[in-house]
Amino acid sequence: MSYFAAALVRGPSGWSASDLALNGAADTEDIADRLREVDHDADLSLLFVESDDSYLVIMRLDEGEDPRVFGSDSIFAEESRLGALLLSDIEMPAVEIHSEIDSVTEGVEEGSASTAAAPDEPEIDPIGDPDLLADLGISSHELLVMCGREGVHPSDVTHELCEHIIGSAEAVDELREHALRH
Repeated sequence: MSYFAAALVRGPSGWSASDLALNGAADTEDIADRLREVDHDADLSLLFVESDDSYLVIMRLDEGEDPRVFGSDSIFAEESRLGALLLSDIEMPAVEIHSEIDSVTEGVEEGSASTAAAPDEPEIDPIGDPDLLADLGISSHELLVMCGREGVHPSDVTHELCEHIIGSAEAVDELREHALRH
């Protein structure tokens, strides 16, 4: 599986983005340590891990504290070593997560073109903490909708989140382009 990992950190001088190598990581704490090392003075660190145009994991550290993690689909933990590292410490999603996705699919208006595309069961099984970006203006509902839209890739979600959180996704998009070329 191929992946792209970008660290977005808010330090004393503002937001900065950098790619983050996860090769050889031993566990979730090792990945969190690598994120902490990006900027030791950061009050907020976010890690976006996109894998194979299918999976997105977001890790959050507040002032270096214990990580909070959200994964767009629990199957990522079964399909890759990296997914297992990032998501293995997470309990299966709470009922509220599934209820949130169900309310999104049920809220589609009758007779709209989207109704036919709305699945009876969500095709994704989010895992972790969907509220990890709530104080940055992305509610759990919004995050779940972004991850659950058909045809949307993890890079699209990361782009949209960066646009909303820091007002620009340019730095992360450039890192991704550079990673794809090498």
